Order: sequence, then C-alpha cells, then structure tokens
Amino acid sequence: MLSVDIEQLQKYNVPGPRYTSYPPANHFTTPFTGDFVAERIDAEGEQERDLSLYLHLPFCKTLCWYCGCNTVITKDQRQSATYLKYLSKEMALVASLLRKSRKVTQVHFGGGTPTFLLPSEIRELGELVRSHFDLAPYAEASVELDPRRMTPDHVMALRDAGLNRVSLGIQDFDPQVQAAVNRIQPFEQTDEVVRWIRDAGFQSLSIDLIYGLPFQTVKSFQRTLDLVLKLNPDRLAVFSYAHVPWLKPAQRLLKDENMPSAETKFAILKLSVETLTREGFSYIGMDHFARHHNELNVAQQEGKLQRNFQGYSTRAGVDIYGFGNSSISQTRNMYWQNEKDLATYYSRLDEGKLPVSNGYVLNEDDQFRRETIMRIMCDCKLNFVAMSAKLGVRFQTYFARELVALQTLEADGLVRCHDTGFEVTDPGRLLIRNIAMCFDRYLSPNREGVYSRTI
Repeated sequence: MLSVDIEQLQKYNVPGPRYTSYPPANHFTTPFTGDFVAERIDAEGEQERDLSLYLHLPFCKTLCWYCGCNTVITKDQRQSATYLKYLSKEMALVASLLRKSRKVTQVHFGGGTPTFLLPSEIRELGELVRSHFDLAPYAEASVELDPRRMTPDHVMALRDAGLNRVSLGIQDFDPQVQAAVNRIQPFEQTDEVVRWIRDAGFQSLSIDLIYGLPFQTVKSFQRTLDLVLKLNPDRLAVFSYAHVPWLKPAQRLLKDENMPSAETKFAILKLSVETLTREGFSYIGMDHFARHHNELNVAQQEGKLQRNFQGYSTRAGVDIYGFGNSSISQTRNMYWQNEKDLATYYSRLDEGKLPVSNGYVLNEDDQFRRETIMRIMCDCKLNFVAMSAKLGVRFQTYFARELVALQTLEADGLVRCHDTGFEVTDPGRLLIRNIAMCFDRYLSPNREGVYSRTI
C-alpha cells in the first residue's frame, strides 16, 4: 500500500502544468495556419511512424458545471450528422498527406459525449476511420462514455465501430455532490451500463472520478470508492478538480462556501491512494491507477508508456492526429490545435483547408526537455547514460542547473539520486508534476491564474 504524507502535499501544492504536452498548450502561438501544417505533414508524410487518432465529439445535452472540456451544449440531434460530414472532410485532407501504409495502433473517441451520436452514426464514424486509415488488428480503440446517455444499442454500435476499451465518467456517486455539479447519475444506472459493457466483450473498463467538488467529504468519497470497487474496473483515474473559472465561466456556479477545504482535498487524495493501492491497483502517476496485470502497468514496467492530451497511453513513439473542433495533434517536432468555434471549424474545411487555429514548432531544446519530462512522468526514473545516448548530449552537463534544483526535492524524499540517474520515490509519484517542473524552461514564477494546482 502506498502511504500519503499530507504535510508534504501541502508544501508542494503550487500551480503547475499537467504536461500532457511540452511546452504546455498555453505556449501555442496564433496564427498558425492550416496551409503551414499541411506543408509540414506532406514533407514528413512518407515516414513510417505509427499513428494514434483522436476524434473529438463535442456535443452534450447538458453542461456539468465542473467541466473543463471543449463542449457544445445542445439538444438538437441534427448537429451530429452535420459534424460527421465535416469529420470525413478533415480525415480525407489529412489522409491524402500521409503514407498509406502507416498503421493506426490507437484510436480514441472523446468529448463532449460521444454517445450523443445516434447508434447508426457511431457505426458510420467507425466506417469513416477504416476507410481513410489502415487500422492495425491489434489497435487499442477507446471511448469516453457518459452512462446517462447510453442504451444497449449504443454499446453494440461502439463494438461494431471497432471500439474495444471504455472510459466511464462517474466523478462522484453522492447525490448532494451530483446535484451541486448538475450531473445526476445514480449507481444503479451506472451498474446497468457496466453490465452492458461487460456483456458486449469490451477488453477494459476505466472509471473517472474527481475530488475537490462541492460538498465532498472523506466519508462521502469513501462511499463512492466502495461503490466503484463493486464495478471492478481495470483502471481508475482520480482527478483533482481543476478550478479555472477564467477559462470556464460555468465553474463560477460552484459556490465557494460549498467547496471542500484544501485539507479535505488532501485527505480525500490520501484516502483514494491508500484504498486503491491496498485493493490491488498500482499507482501509475498523475491521478492514474491500474490493476497489476493491466496493459498500462505493464507498459510502464517495460518503458513503453506515453503521456499525451488524453492522459497516459500504452503506445509510445506514435504521431497523434486529432480530428474535430479543438482537437490537438502532435508529431515529433510540432503541435497544432484545431479551431474551437464550430462555425469557424466548418468554414475552414469548406475552404478545403485544415481547420488549424494555433500550434508550436519545437526547437532542439524543446525536444530534449519534452523527452526528459515524458520519461519522468511515465517511467518515474531517469538513466543518464540512456538519456545521453537518446538526446546526443551529455545529460548531466546539459541539465546541470536542473539537477541542482532536484537536490531540494531529494532532501524531502521525492527523488533518490545517484551517479547514473535518479528514481522517483513512492511519495514523489504523487508530486510528479513538481519534479517535472524542474526541467521546464518556460515556467514562470507567477503561475497563478495560468495553471491549476498540482494537488
């Protein structure tokens, strides 16, 4: 069982990036045109790196007030059919620039609520992916689901579309908490959906929870954890609520007087980590837990884990192509993000252009730091000899200043340093963002109002 030191969490609870990319997305520049991205993709399109596809399906019928995702709130079902037509246009544009033999080893449907789509539209979307790209037979294909918007036909449509893994949004089972965040979701409803998922033969079930929501207490969250364990998930993500009302105005509906104190949040995190690691889950890092036999845990042990805009992934060394409004793509030396506004996204595609709004081209130093931060976040250790060979520089010399900064963290027991590298300790896994921040060249001393806190 992994134990948690609350005083240490309090000391290191400062604003910082989540490092789903490096540099973080707030460093992406505008304008960053679709023509520029198309030229770069075309120039590199003959390479053989595998592909990971992310499809953003933004629609939700109601808004959860804590939500930080890019969503379109509507009850107009006709919008999904229109959106599929534009996804097809975008996929055709990108596929025309890529070598046809490149294998897709990972697909992810995110949102929004992917099951806003009708079952027939979900099947159509699966066909669109297969018609434009070469899916490997062993591809990992996952989908984010809202149990409140599910039918058995949706579940079977997802299987027919080629999906084999499910991430189920729960957040909290307490009725008072659910009412406060505008998301009513009884356990019985979720339990029924889980049975449908199991019966349909999905390979893996992941569950998302959030701590730091209104009215949460240690006692109430213990009840939620007990119910979640009855569902027997293969993975869990227990996220700290990111309060960013300057980005997501709906979060202002969550009243300050109802929010748990920092001390309560730390206690809930301690409860979650200690309960789940006692119950047979490994703590992967950055909110993620996996059963010991699960592919996520195996990938970490084998050094094949990757972190991207969807969180932790078992597929390292792939190029990520995002489709749909607001989606983000990543290649070896570039990021780009699509237009967030739906009308603008559509108009760019009507012009025959990639619907790009901003992006970033990595220089050599960025690439060195991205690889270093990635390996810290995924492997929880660094080997200086291996990193020197990978980067083509002497790691200890290039990052001399950063390694000195690690000494404070070593004194607090977060890392264990030696001549050939360092390992993140068990307490350090909970503060992995703080360790990675030592290698961030762009991190400003004034980070309030830019990033959420690390806990």
